[in-house]
Amino acid sequence: MKMKIIGFSVCVAVLLSACATNPVTGKKQLSFVGKDWELEVGAQQYSPGRQSQGGDYNADPRIQAYVSSVGQKIAAVSDNKLPYEFKVLNSGVPNAWALPGGKIAINRGLLLEMKTEAELAAVLGHEVVHAAARHGASGMTRGVLLQGGVMAATVASSGRKLSNLAQLGAGIGAQLISTKYGRNAELESDRYGIEYMARAGYDPQGAVDLQQTFLNLSKGSQRRDDFISGLFASHPPSAERLANNKRLVASMPRGGEVGRQRYRQNIASLIRAKPAYDNYEKAKKAFADQDLATARALTRKAIAAEPREGHFHSLLGDIEGASDNLDRARKHYADAISRNSNFFYYHLQSGLVSEKQRDYAAARRSLQKSVQLLPTANAHNALGNIARATGRKDEAIAAYQLAAQDKGPAGQSAMGSLLDLDLPSNPGKYLLAGTQVTEDGRLRIQLNNRTPRNLGNISLQIIYPDANGRMRQVTRRINGTVAAGKKEIIELPIRVNPGLGKNVRAGVVAASIVR
Repeated sequence: MKMKIIGFSVCVAVLLSACATNPVTGKKQLSFVGKDWELEVGAQQYSPGRQSQGGDYNADPRIQAYVSSVGQKIAAVSDNKLPYEFKVLNSGVPNAWALPGGKIAINRGLLLEMKTEAELAAVLGHEVVHAAARHGASGMTRGVLLQGGVMAATVASSGRKLSNLAQLGAGIGAQLISTKYGRNAELESDRYGIEYMARAGYDPQGAVDLQQTFLNLSKGSQRRDDFISGLFASHPPSAERLANNKRLVASMPRGGEVGRQRYRQNIASLIRAKPAYDNYEKAKKAFADQDLATARALTRKAIAAEPREGHFHSLLGDIEGASDNLDRARKHYADAISRNSNFFYYHLQSGLVSEKQRDYAAARRSLQKSVQLLPTANAHNALGNIARATGRKDEAIAAYQLAAQDKGPAGQSAMGSLLDLDLPSNPGKYLLAGTQVTEDGRLRIQLNNRTPRNLGNISLQIIYPDANGRMRQVTRRINGTVAAGKKEIIELPIRVNPGLGKNVRAGVVAASIVR
């Protein structure tokens, strides 16, 4: 009972010390992470988050500049002065998100659903509040508590170590971007987002119009799946939110900028290009269905309407690559890169094609550029293949180790290659040996196979105190196989002094893949 009381006291102390003031509402809220953590996470994860969701939209740079200008008007009236940034992403999925530290993104697909600048201000205001009110940090805190690890929050707060984490899949950023905020956070962002847009000079009725549109779309069948996979997954609309917005706006002075004509003028090129992007989406579906002729025709039609879009040229590269027209594929990826050299996928695909052609120098350049933009298992696995093919074993092992952190096909392939290269020299890294001594001095070994391959031909080196207490060293070969990802316990015909069991050591000195 005494231990429980002490533990409870520690938890209370931690919880009290973790209370912070919400910069927007002025209320106390629980948070295990500080502002420095938010700024660092936002800065580190903003680029990978954008890369993993289509990259920045740059077919018409004026749209980026326009959205950023509206966002900065909202940021200027925020109660939490952060280094706010606003980017338009090249994705047709209607979505918007905010990372801690004021890093905000909105997809081109959502821009097409709005009619006025006031509606755009409402979306950006909502996201600014998520960042300003530290909802992302609160979400991380909730996650820690739900996992029952109050003290584990110290890991989350050690921001300096974040740069050492593997960026495969942009893990931390992906978690924060896909966070489904709680009801209170959504209502809070609605309320203060409306206040922010009004302070910035916009008609708050735009927020009501926007919520009504979203509610109608969420109930209707048209494009429902698209929205559920985007905005509504993390920002679910509701009649409650709409009613609250209406009441708040009714209590506020009317007036302010609507900006209907200005909005349409500023996104006019995107509106004109909508049929091209519609054909692109149809082409992607045809490609997924392996109807390459239809996919090729639709993509060429999209390019004719909007030749500045790199995604269209990249899809042609994918189509030609699937047809083993590698020279053509490589040319199309080069065309995509010439339109946007800062999107990882174009460089990744170009590098993979060059690898197939055994143009290793070009492949390596492209893959390294891809990794700089967004580290992926595919790129690291291919870099490992190139290093292996050109006799750079240590470099190959390092690349395979990075790729093998991923659980997908590329990670599995990398793990197989890594075992081929490294298992003979370092079997103990992949097959762990634990020891247990029974009360009557019998020695048991637990073998833990941490790989996706069956391992056999195992030899153990064992150091142990015999019945007389003298240290012995022996090597024993183990019959049988330890299955992939499994543990096996074996008992050896070795007698150990039970009183000195803690001095027993065992390690795997030989193992091989059983095919």
